[in-house]
Amino acid sequence: MDIANRDAWPIIYHKIGRQCQAYPYTCIEAKKPQNKALNRYRDVNPYDHSRIVLKRCEQDYINANLVRMDRANRKYILTQGPLAFTVGHFWLMVWEQNSRAILMLNKIIEKNEIKCHWYWPHEVGAEQKFVLSDVKLNVEQISEEDCKYYITRVFRITDIESSESREVIQFHYTTWPDFGVPTSPVAFLEFLRRVRDSGALAPDVGPPIVHCSAGIGRSGTFCLVDSCLVIIEKEGLESVNVQEILLEMRKDRMGLIQTPGQLRFSYQAIIEGAKRFSPDFKEDQNNMEESIYSSVAEEEAPPPPPRAESLTRAPVRPLPAIPTSASLGNLNYTCSAESSSSDEGAPTPPARDHSPCPSQSPSPSPSPTRSHTSPASSADDEDDEPPPAPIVESCSEVVETVRRRRTRELAERVSGMKKRARHHERWTTLKRSLYTPLTITFGFILAGILIYTYVKH
Repeated sequence: MDIANRDAWPIIYHKIGRQCQAYPYTCIEAKKPQNKALNRYRDVNPYDHSRIVLKRCEQDYINANLVRMDRANRKYILTQGPLAFTVGHFWLMVWEQNSRAILMLNKIIEKNEIKCHWYWPHEVGAEQKFVLSDVKLNVEQISEEDCKYYITRVFRITDIESSESREVIQFHYTTWPDFGVPTSPVAFLEFLRRVRDSGALAPDVGPPIVHCSAGIGRSGTFCLVDSCLVIIEKEGLESVNVQEILLEMRKDRMGLIQTPGQLRFSYQAIIEGAKRFSPDFKEDQNNMEESIYSSVAEEEAPPPPPRAESLTRAPVRPLPAIPTSASLGNLNYTCSAESSSSDEGAPTPPARDHSPCPSQSPSPSPSPTRSHTSPASSADDEDDEPPPAPIVESCSEVVETVRRRRTRELAERVSGMKKRARHHERWTTLKRSLYTPLTITFGFILAGILIYTYVKH
């Protein structure tokens, strides 16, 4: 409350960043020439002392760190979204670390950019399985469940040499924007509860694999909230200092929590989770499901800053509003009431691009409960005759036509983005496959020219 009243979220966030700049940890392995191409972002590298080392692979490097939080008895492996040529490394890490869950907090394509390679089989069944001969593993998808704002998938990983197999569950959060926050603290906490109930975070199994695009922003937010809630359950609410816990986690992987908005959301989710995860908490199930499964349109966001530079630069514009917490209200008191939303009702849909119906007049102000208002009276309503029915029907037809058109355009746009992504991946693979032979050929030609010139003269 003190941070919110002082509007000090950017100040606190950059104070944490300055403290981390004094850390003495190195990233020597990540910067070696043979490993540079294995990093999705050149300014997000794993620390040497906590990096995951692959055992049965020619290259033991992968952009991943083991993050420990001993007070919470938690371990997480935070990593980047796999590249096209690191998919085998990713699954080998899952196998060697005995991980039982993968927490994917990003979409494949965001803002027309590829944020992660599609690293799992596209369909259920043995005929669609991945055969990763370079790491001697097979990956088969055996089930998939759509849970509205996240998807769960179950994979079977099989060691080709020993025929040993193991099942791994993937929790894919599909509505968390890059450099942003989830649409609702309630939805995020229900996602966290589902992950916990699966046993994926238990200390008797390998650490879960947590990734987004860079493996620091959304991934760091998830781990910070989960660890703080465990400590609250064990030691009480007053025992938690969120900033100190974040600084401790950043000793294992750089840059966890990428924006002041993600830090603010972490506080709000921790406070809300301390209430919801309490044994005494009760809430109407219908209201909770309505707030979780409400559809939310993606908002246009400015181009994201460079990954590591966002840790030291001040934000270029005010922080966006975060959905209201059901227990403590909105922590951002500087925002107007219209800019906040509620967990108890569905978010307001985007405005349509067509004119309002003749039988309705636009409401003078948005209603937080989205209640329907009666049609406004016109100047010649003295005879109290209702509007002609055909007008209302024509309005409904217009609305339905626009809705279908938008749905069709969205589907076409998504299809085009996927085609461009596949074309880009194929072109990248082709360039990498031709690089070595072309380099060798050019070297032989140059050497032949030099030898010929030397002999001739």
